[in-house]
Amino acid sequence: MLVAAAACPCPPLLVPEVAAGAAPELAAARDACADALGVLAAARPDLLVVVGPAEEAAHGTYPEGTPGSFHGFGVDLGVRLGRGGASAASSGRALPPSLSVAAWLLERTDWSHAPVEGLAVAEPLTAERCRDAGAQAAGRAARVALLVMGDGSACRTLKAPGYLDERSADFDAEVARALGTADVAALRALDAGLARELKASGRAPWQVLAGAAEGAGLGGALLYEDAPYGVGYLVAAWS
Repeated sequence: MLVAAAACPCPPLLVPEVAAGAAPELAAARDACADALGVLAAARPDLLVVVGPAEEAAHGTYPEGTPGSFHGFGVDLGVRLGRGGASAASSGRALPPSLSVAAWLLERTDWSHAPVEGLAVAEPLTAERCRDAGAQAAGRAARVALLVMGDGSACRTLKAPGYLDERSADFDAEVARALGTADVAALRALDAGLARELKASGRAPWQVLAGAAEGAGLGGALLYEDAPYGVGYLVAAWS
């Protein structure tokens, strides 16, 4: 059963070594993520499932101990999902970037409260399949917490990765409202086609959260909302 959840953005720029001189610009987002992880810890889960977007080739589960890195972003920095041993490293399957950012957040907050598993979801995953994946995740233990990684639209400004799309602000505002109020139905109703057009990587992970939270009766709080670099970044905590 889902007892708590945190939604965090997943840009590698959250990692100061990647952001370099721009690191202070996301300091408030990092602090909000730490606060959200504190809510997860306070729920005393038996299992933490980390959900994040990924390319189709990386779709699937990742056991505790799976390594990740930020080498692709020009930084010699490695991470590991949770505190598992090195056995997972021998599989040859590294964490996708979103789960590497999550692993870094967990290391930053010294997560030691429950075992950790990773679930990477590909963008084309339908709302119904996301719902099923969420329900399965929530049933993995008696007390499950979710750390859900994902960004809003990447079309908030002219210099955004997806250029300016006038629909992006309304899309992000609705996601912020849904995450801030734990509105499961609103997350489930997110338009996958519109999310794709707006380059919102969080759509599938948020709908996995919706599937996990059905019937859990959780309340939500929005801890951070901004669009640096023209991308919607949101942090919320459910408990």
